[in-house]
Amino acid sequence: MELMLNKLKNTVTKVTADVTSAVMGNPVTREFDVGRHIASGGNKLAWKIFNGFKKSTKQEVAVFVFDKKLMDKYQKFEKDQIIDCLKRGVQQLTRLRHPRLLTVQHPLEESRDCLAFCTEPVSASLANILGNWENLPSPLPFDIKEYNLYDVETKYGLLQVSEGLSFLHSSVKMVHGNLTPENIILNKSGAWKIMGFDFCIQSINPSEQELKFSSKEWDPNLPSLCLPNPQYLAPEYILSVSCETASDMYSLGAIIYAIFNNGKPIFEVNKQDIYKSFSRQLDQLSRLNSSNLQNIPDDVREHVKLLLNVTPAVRPDADQMTKIPFFDDVGAMTLQYFDSLFQRDNLQKSQFFKGLPKVLPKLPKRVIVQRILPCLTSEFVNPDMVPFVLPNVLLIAEECTKEEYIKLILPDLSPVFRQQEPIQASNMILLIFLQKMDLLLTKTPPDEIKNSVLPMVYRALEAPSIQIQELCLNIIPTFANLIDYPSMKNSLIPRIKNACLQTSSLAVRVNSLVCLGKILEYLDKWFVLDDILPFLQQIPSKEPAVLMGILGIYKCTFSHKKLGITKEQLAGKVLPHLIPLSIENNLNLNQFNSFISVIKEMLNKLEAEHKTKLEQIHVMQEQQKSLDITNQMKPLEESKVSSTGNQVDKTFSNIGMLTSGPDCKENGLMTNQRKGSLTLEEKQKLAKEQEQAQKLKNQQPLKPQPHAVIAPVKQAKDLTDTLRDNIASLTTQPISKPKVPSSSSFSSVGIGMGFSSSVENTKRNGLNANMGFQPSGFGMGIATTSQNFFGNTGVTGMANMNMLPTANMPSYSPLNTTSPAVQQSRQPDMSALDSLFGPQKPKVSMNQLSQQKTNQWLNQFAPPQGTNSCPLGTQMNVMGQTGFGLQGNPFFNPQNFTQPTNSMVNSSSASKDLNDLFG
Repeated sequence: MELMLNKLKNTVTKVTADVTSAVMGNPVTREFDVGRHIASGGNKLAWKIFNGFKKSTKQEVAVFVFDKKLMDKYQKFEKDQIIDCLKRGVQQLTRLRHPRLLTVQHPLEESRDCLAFCTEPVSASLANILGNWENLPSPLPFDIKEYNLYDVETKYGLLQVSEGLSFLHSSVKMVHGNLTPENIILNKSGAWKIMGFDFCIQSINPSEQELKFSSKEWDPNLPSLCLPNPQYLAPEYILSVSCETASDMYSLGAIIYAIFNNGKPIFEVNKQDIYKSFSRQLDQLSRLNSSNLQNIPDDVREHVKLLLNVTPAVRPDADQMTKIPFFDDVGAMTLQYFDSLFQRDNLQKSQFFKGLPKVLPKLPKRVIVQRILPCLTSEFVNPDMVPFVLPNVLLIAEECTKEEYIKLILPDLSPVFRQQEPIQASNMILLIFLQKMDLLLTKTPPDEIKNSVLPMVYRALEAPSIQIQELCLNIIPTFANLIDYPSMKNSLIPRIKNACLQTSSLAVRVNSLVCLGKILEYLDKWFVLDDILPFLQQIPSKEPAVLMGILGIYKCTFSHKKLGITKEQLAGKVLPHLIPLSIENNLNLNQFNSFISVIKEMLNKLEAEHKTKLEQIHVMQEQQKSLDITNQMKPLEESKVSSTGNQVDKTFSNIGMLTSGPDCKENGLMTNQRKGSLTLEEKQKLAKEQEQAQKLKNQQPLKPQPHAVIAPVKQAKDLTDTLRDNIASLTTQPISKPKVPSSSSFSSVGIGMGFSSSVENTKRNGLNANMGFQPSGFGMGIATTSQNFFGNTGVTGMANMNMLPTANMPSYSPLNTTSPAVQQSRQPDMSALDSLFGPQKPKVSMNQLSQQKTNQWLNQFAPPQGTNSCPLGTQMNVMGQTGFGLQGNPFFNPQNFTQPTNSMVNSSSASKDLNDLFG
């Protein structure tokens, strides 16, 4: 690989050195920079063709160079003959000016080493295209090696040559004398141009109708560069030493034959015996038939046969050849019209450009790029013609690669982007560009988009023409994905909003909203919420189309996965805006239904999101409450308070603490502070209680003993007296020995005041049994002395009435009753009851309680279905109207509790009290 690169480098270096040495010192190099060797042309392809630029204007040119080293084998007089012949041809070409003749930009200049002159830019000679690569650089240029002539190129090229011959024969009265593929040059645009006037012959009688030309006899002793190419010469040149305009037509027929036969001439001529070769050729021409011309197209075959006829008078002249049907091709006629475009007025041009889009798809890309595109872009200097030319240029741009577009089209389009005069033409240009905006944004470099394309879009949004604004708004969504985000956010969106607010056209306002709705997906969520949605509330119009446009933007934002509207926005801004719009009188039924449908969707989302949030907060609060309650219960389980009086005080103090609502945690904190500041006596007392609780924990359960019969108690006048009497009776009566129930029977019973037996057992056993009634989910009751709760005190106290969720209440072991002796030894401390039923808490009579409707009370305070707890902060009057009702309470089910086998002796007073309480 490295060897190949070195070889290529050496070759290029050698070629560059040859060019430098050949042209160095020639006056042409003073004004022109000579570039790469690209082709060869002229007689025997003796002229090397280089590309170049004019130093002053940077105009592209072709530099023809004849290196005198080619004449080293000749003698001096022969060299002079060759130089004279070459000079004559270039000088004659320089004097002639015609579109079908190669245009000379700088006349011939001679130096010690070379001859040189400059022409219009060229690509190759026809001989190079047909495969004659003599005097070409090595390696062979790719453009020449892979160049294939299209039919339209061949047709129009031959037409151009015919027109050039017509000019020479009719106007100049001249015979070319050496018309060959070497002397036909293809310029950069692909046009065929005639050169090589080394052997041209001027008419002797130019003023007469029948022209006469003098001819010289063929001299085989002259250098080859001083003789025409015999393979394309008419027979009369050699056999009769005569020529006329028809002789050039024979050469044209031979060229046509070579083009359709891969560059092979119709006859091979032996230069050593040229007369014999031409005699044989004459005989073959007289017997020429269609089989010899089978490669030539049918529609020109007969004309070629006539051109190759032995008799010059039979041959068609140049003017007749330009009119044959073979050249009546749409592509050829189109190219011909472009060549004569400068002769047309604006009306003719505009009509031609309007029909051109139908022809362009039928032409090869190279022909369009080389021949048509330069002609079109040259018309951009005429502002009135730009609206007619521009659609064709953009149509060609669609078929070009991005590189071709940037190189060939964009430089000419840049001034058109900024054209604003005349106004009518400027508006037309905006419309055309907007229709092809996706093409422009796809192939135009980002810098040029920012500097030229987008400013044109902004100008269209601000244009006074409603049609342009509508078209711009309709087209923007098609290329919105190609616009960079900062340009869209800072330049495009503000102009769309201004167009919507400031216009007096309903169509523009509606299209603005539709445009915004379509490009929402390319915007940032918070930009939409903070900029687009507030803008909707500024729109003053109330037409149904505008309202539906507003609804559409809301709906797109609401339902889009990337965007979405927050519930705060829904509740605070969106719904307060949409709901009044939904009842506008201009809306029909379907439009109203659309509004209501979107509003319902938003409300459902708002409800679902906020409900979910509240449920999560509620769950977190309940978990925190459970944790707090557990922390509060641990000291109670560990302390095992033994003193009945202290226990009652602490029980009621805890009731107040836990039912005091927001002050619950505060009271617990104060209690802890008091524990931290205990006196020595209190600490000793607490230590004894703990020691006693430990003993009770380790001792065996006591066997239940039979209760003494409770004396009848008079019926209490009211609830307070009854409750006091019952509590007093509990402290004096003997307790029977019930069978200890299993711990599972009390697994669901909390520290609150709850009955452990059914209502019937309660009536039978009086208040010595565990009394449980839990209205509305609250647990409250009077608990007997318990080994686990009070220790071995033998005194019945009031339990904490904590309003706790049932599921969170700790389970306790069965309550063990104490002996009558212990009960009699200690009197209960009733100070807590005195404070509870003091003057600040009025007593409730049984008559007042009987007037209340139990079912209504239950319905009022019953928790919702599926709720197992109530707020911790809810306060409950222990003996107030929230009191006692068991019927219909879903939380009280006597069947859930195990009854002791040995029931206590019924107390008549207790039974009456229970009858009064529970009915």
